[in-house]
Amino acid sequence: MPQPVIRAICSAMPDGREPTTIKVLRSIHDVPADQWDRCAGPGDPFTSHAFLTALEDSGSASEQSGWLAQHLTVDDEAGALVACAPLYLKDHSYGEYVFDWGWADAYERAGGRYYPKLQAAVPFTPATGRRLLVRPGAHAELGDVLIAGMIQLAKRLDVSSVHVTYPTHEEWERMAAAGMLQRLGQQYHWENKGYDSFDEFLGELQSRKRKVLRRERRAVLDQGIVMHTLNGDDIKPRHWEAFYQFYRDTSDRKWGHAYLNREFFHRLHDSMPERVVLVLAEADGEWVGGALNLLGADTLYGRYWGCAEPYKFLHFEACYYRAIDFAIERSLKWVEAGAQGPHKIQRGYLPRQTYSAHWIADPAFESAVSRFLDEERDSVRYEMGARGRHSPFRKDDAG
Repeated sequence: MPQPVIRAICSAMPDGREPTTIKVLRSIHDVPADQWDRCAGPGDPFTSHAFLTALEDSGSASEQSGWLAQHLTVDDEAGALVACAPLYLKDHSYGEYVFDWGWADAYERAGGRYYPKLQAAVPFTPATGRRLLVRPGAHAELGDVLIAGMIQLAKRLDVSSVHVTYPTHEEWERMAAAGMLQRLGQQYHWENKGYDSFDEFLGELQSRKRKVLRRERRAVLDQGIVMHTLNGDDIKPRHWEAFYQFYRDTSDRKWGHAYLNREFFHRLHDSMPERVVLVLAEADGEWVGGALNLLGADTLYGRYWGCAEPYKFLHFEACYYRAIDFAIERSLKWVEAGAQGPHKIQRGYLPRQTYSAHWIADPAFESAVSRFLDEERDSVRYEMGARGRHSPFRKDDAG
């Protein structure tokens, strides 16, 4: 079947050339891995060809699971890829972490059809990163071409909307300039200020908070738990099998089903083991809990967690403190510990803005959502300021 194409027209076409042809691809396998990765760059594990392939080939992100690939690609005159974007046609809102269930319900109660919709995202991954993947040295305006392509594809498919979740701030502003609505969110991230050790980080905290963290870490050891931080080839099939059981238990309890299957984790290990950081907890010779992280250029991304039984403070140790240890050891700038969780503030993870952008076809519905987002952004900023005032850092170091 020939690849669908779009003739994208936007206000800032490179060098005033004719409208750019964008291909719409139904599989990440339709793009050579090396060409995709030259556009994605080495810093973000989630937009890599290997990660997206693991999602697709395992069936975790597939037409059957409601994530039908519609990846956009732009070639130069020589046929080499110069820009691309991970894009999916969706018939639900699961696995996005920017919640639009209320929008869907309101639109459908008013007689509209919200699904399907287009989603520019990395499935099941609430981590900020580039969504407009323009090859270094190529025209920056190709980002506008990709935005125009998303909107034109939405019109061609007659879908309700386009949603770009967790883009960078620069992309967010570019999307606003193209007429998309801006949504603001927040997560809790830990910043490495050049610490040489966990104790040096603790020294930045208020005395009372410092004692709490030390007590929590000590309590894990007092329960007879031994922690293991594994990376790359240190991770064996038995480790993955143990972790998968923890992941399934947590996801079944929280969401009713697991987004990712066992095959996904094995494919992840086979294709990008150097990017995986697995924290496992052992007690009496048995694995009792674990946390999965992905390693970026300057950031450790916490993703999934689970445990066999509720050991006291094990969640904090596996997900937050061990991640800080690893970031300090590797001189990483940030730890992003995933979505939600104001309790992270007291562990040194402070509020940080996240972004999404939205194009809605129906003018009346777009106007209503726009008004909602104006109020929501003010609320998010106020909430971030209020929560930031509960920082555990000494006041002279809180900034």
